Amino acid sequence: MSFMSEFKEFAVKGNVVDLAVGVIIGGAFGKIVDSIVKDLIMPLVGKLVGGLDFSNYFILLSNPPADFKGPMTYEALAKAGVPMFAYGSFLTVLVNFMILAFIIFLMIKQINRLKRDNAPAPAAPAEPAPTPEDIQLLREIRDALQAKKS
Repeated sequence: MSFMSEFKEFAVKGNVVDLAVGVIIGGAFGKIVDSIVKDLIMPLVGKLVGGLDFSNYFILLSNPPADFKGPMTYEALAKAGVPMFAYGSFLTVLVNFMILAFIIFLMIKQINRLKRDNAPAPAAPAEPAPTPEDIQLLREIRDALQAKKS
């Protein structure tokens, strides 16, 4: 089998195509969740804790350079090369992950429920096939030999 035909067989298998579709939809879904977190949830959380922009929550690990004249924002300090402990960005990503994990949990739970509801009823167990005559005769011989021994 040639390399190209092997690759073609691999690429058109259902699992590979399903995975590709899943990755594409997952990327788009990730953007939706990012927007929900950034535009809807984080402003509410920020309002509760006293600030709207979590990206500017950081701790300076060293002083900015002496010639630094920009604003004391995360972006400006990062451009200046100032090391920072940026816990605000981490909180945003953490909230994003928690929301995404919760949504995926709900989706999987719903899919499992639908599968359970649509699953065919279990069939009654089939009657066992009758024991072949030669096996039945061998069992009778065995039993007779055991009866003679005792």
